[in-house]
Amino acid sequence: MPKRALRVAGLVFSVVSLLHLARLVLKFPVMVGSHYIPLRLNGVGFAVASILALWMFSASKKA
Repeated sequence: MPKRALRVAGLVFSVVSLLHLARLVLKFPVMVGSHYIPLRLNGVGFAVASILALWMFSASKKA
């Protein structure tokens, strides 16, 4: 069971990472209230989500 949960978490983080990358490539504007969210935050989000996805997949192999 823990192995499956780690793989699902890895998949979720992978999807989030790809969404961040898509926004970086397409330069899609995001506005929250009256503030635009800068693209550099998606760069950080892409890096963090990618690292977490790799961590979950590697942990699932060890479990």
